[in-house]
Order: sequence, then structure tokens, then C-alpha cells
Amino acid sequence: MTKKKKSTSGLKGVSDIRRFFYKNETPLYFISATNFNLLGADEWIKGFKFICYIECFDGLHPNVFSPKEEISHDEFESIEDINNYLLKHPEVHHYIKQKKKAGKAGKALFLMFNEETEKLAKKLGLEIMFPSAKMRTFLDNKVNTNRIAEKAGVPCVPYVLSNVKDYKHLRSVSKKLGDHLVIQTPFGDSGHTTFFISNEADYKKHEEEIVKEKEDKIMKRINCRGSAIEGCVTRHGTIVAPLMTELVGFKEMTPYKGGWCGNEIFPDAFTPEIREKARKNTQLFGNQLRKEGYKGYFELDFLIDQDNGELYLGELNPRVTGASSITNHAVFALADAPLFVFHIMEWMNEDYELDVDEINDRWARQENVDEWSQLIIKHTKDTIEYVTEAPRSGIWQLSKDGQIKFDRMDTHRRAVESDKEAFFLRITRKGDYLYEGADMGILVSRGRMMTNDFKLTPRAKSWIKAIHSKYKSQLVEDPKEQPVLAGSLTK
Repeated sequence: MTKKKKSTSGLKGVSDIRRFFYKNETPLYFISATNFNLLGADEWIKGFKFICYIECFDGLHPNVFSPKEEISHDEFESIEDINNYLLKHPEVHHYIKQKKKAGKAGKALFLMFNEETEKLAKKLGLEIMFPSAKMRTFLDNKVNTNRIAEKAGVPCVPYVLSNVKDYKHLRSVSKKLGDHLVIQTPFGDSGHTTFFISNEADYKKHEEEIVKEKEDKIMKRINCRGSAIEGCVTRHGTIVAPLMTELVGFKEMTPYKGGWCGNEIFPDAFTPEIREKARKNTQLFGNQLRKEGYKGYFELDFLIDQDNGELYLGELNPRVTGASSITNHAVFALADAPLFVFHIMEWMNEDYELDVDEINDRWARQENVDEWSQLIIKHTKDTIEYVTEAPRSGIWQLSKDGQIKFDRMDTHRRAVESDKEAFFLRITRKGDYLYEGADMGILVSRGRMMTNDFKLTPRAKSWIKAIHSKYKSQLVEDPKEQPVLAGSLTK
């Protein structure tokens, strides 16, 4: 727990914190492949800038900087690789140098980072506004997540933690879990390393990935629905946002059976009992994270058993996530402050007072939740294609015949006025390559994109089909010759 200093700043509550950031003079950066995860942060914090590898807005976003010249680099295999490339880029060095205040480079946020990122940031004089990469890696390990949950008293799906030598050994260590299993390796990417095993044939498909790990998480397969909730560990307690539904495994958007592909937030998404359980367990988990030495933003996936109504912890993301944009633009956040504001506050070397219980009570009220959905649209075919045309980022309109047209440029979803409009953030651009699992873009709209029985609505299907129609591409004959980034850029 952070030791509380004597009050010198006079920051007493949300209104003072908001004023503090409106007058901020410390250079603050979000450095990542895109600015998707913290869209709108620049509207809350003076001097907040995005440094991105992918230019989603064709140079029209006033606070996004992307280097123009491509410099030599190894093939990107992760978001960490992209961030390290940016921190090495001379144009980024010049940009940060120009923004220095009182000789200080400022502070930076990353979606993902590693030890090399820390060294490069330090060399530039940037303080990273997150616990160490070593701690984040430890917490991001799905095996460790379950051990922390046990300490916190947060229930998990029945499981065992074990290495796996072969199929016979798997059945031996998981005997108490039944015939139908879900196996997760310690680190995964939007469902890419979640395996559903009912027989030896299922196992053989994924054996190489499973047996190479020192320890896997082996779970009983339950009839469940996914949900997500974000929180922030502060010195005053854990702030908890409302529970969101998750879109998982829709073949129209992801090639992965257990792959995350969107979220919804709306007032009656869950029963009062489920909402209260999720809120309580998130606070318990957040408080345990604080004991482990962690502070700041995190996200939990909860699984709701459809057969008995139990709520189980699925996994932890110790960072901002792909769901953060939904959380930080909802009515409850706009009425107080987005969750990322409280995260950054923890790193501003200022003492402040905050009634966390009051905020949590206010954010739990259903009248403070409005309806939004976001769809993460990936390339689902096992092909590599060169993109010759791609849709612009901004506000699009859907007509009755299922066609869409670009209406106007904007930088995030608050500009969407009705459920006939949507904000599209383009990830894959003209001149890029589409590959299996590549993020094409994110579509955000008012209202719901799933039915009550967790099917895509006709409106959702129309939007997905229409976005695909705006991409034109050519099949690459020799895919070995083309660069491909493994994994998601949105997380």
C-alpha cells in the first residue's frame, strides 16, 4: 500500500482531480500500435499525446503523432516490439525532446511493454506509469492469476495447475474435472491459446503448445457466458466500473473459438445479484493486487455458469485493455472521471483524497449506465492479402438496405448520435497485409449488438458485412515473402 504523505496539493475529491489535469503541465504519452485503448484521454488531460505506429486518422487527429519514415527493424512479433521500435525512432526522440517541460521528458503509458521498453524509456527520460514489466508479466500469467484469486477469496472455475506430458497424463491429473476440459497456457492472446479438449483428437491438435509449458491451467468446461469488468487499484482502495458482456468466438469476427471480439455495456445486462458479486470480487481481487505491490488499472474476465448461476474468475489483465474504451466513455465515467484518470493520478507524485466507496456506489447505479457496443473485426480467413482499399476512421451511417456510407470525421464514439450510426477506427490500412487474426478495425455504436440469448443481432451482422465490403485486397501468392505481425493490436 502506498504510504500517504501530508497533504500539500489540496486535491480533495473528483472535482479537484479534474481541475488538476485540466491544468497539467507534465508531458504525458500513450505509446502503442494505435491510440484505440485510451481514445479521448487528450480531452481530459492537458498535454496528453498519443505516439502510434499505425496512423488510424490519416493525420487528422490533433494529438496523434506517427513517425513518417520507416526505419530498419526486425520483423514485429508483438506490441512490445512495436513500442520498442517507436522508442528507438529518431522522429519520436525529436518529438519528445520538443515537448519537454522544465527539462523533463514526462511520463508514458503503454498497452504492453517489457524490460527493453523500460530501458529505452529511461534513456529518453520517460517514467513509465505502470508497475514494472517483471511484475506485470508475473501477474499476466494465467497460472499465477488463480493463485492470487485463492489468496483474495475469489472463486475460480474448478481447475488444476499442472504440466502435461501426454494425453494419458492430462486425464490423470484432471480426473476430478470430468471429460470436457478447457486448457489455457500461461500467456494467451484473445483466445488464441485457449483449447477445448474432449478427446485425444482434440488434444493432438494443440499438443505441441500444451506440453511445452512448465505449467498449464486445466479447467472443467462449464456452460458459461463471458463478462468483463475494469478496476483501478488506488491508495484509497479499488475503484470498480460496471460489468460488461463479452462477445466471444463469433466466426464473423474472429477465427478463434474462444477469441474475444467485443463488449456491450447496458443497464440490465446482468441480474442485481451477479452485478454485486462481480463488484465485490473485483474489489477483493484489487485489494489483493495492492498487497502484491501492484497499483493502477486492471481488468478481470468473469465467467457466469448458465447451469447454476455461479460467477467465476476467468483471467486477469494487469493493464488497460481492449474494453477500456467502452468503460472510459460511458455516462458514469463522464459524470465523474474516466478510470484512466484515477490510474494516472497514482503516478503524478501528488497527494489526494478520494472517497472510493462513494464512487463505487454511484457507478453501480443502473441509471448511470448507458447502452454501447463495440465489435473487434478481424480477418478470419487463413490467407494473406494485400490491401488496396480500406475504409476511413470516423462516423459511418447504415442504411436500410445494409449499405454504409462515410458521414464525417471524428476521433471517438461520443459523436455517434443514434443506433443507425457507428464510429469506425481503422486498424488495417491501404498497403498493409491481412492475415488470419489481423485486426481490421473496431466498430462502436449505441445500443446492443447481441440478443438476449447471446446471438449477433441482424444490425451487427449488417455492420460487419458492410465493413468487410469496404476492404479491397489481393491474395498474396507467396505469403513467405510478406511481413506478418503475430497477434492482436487491440488486446
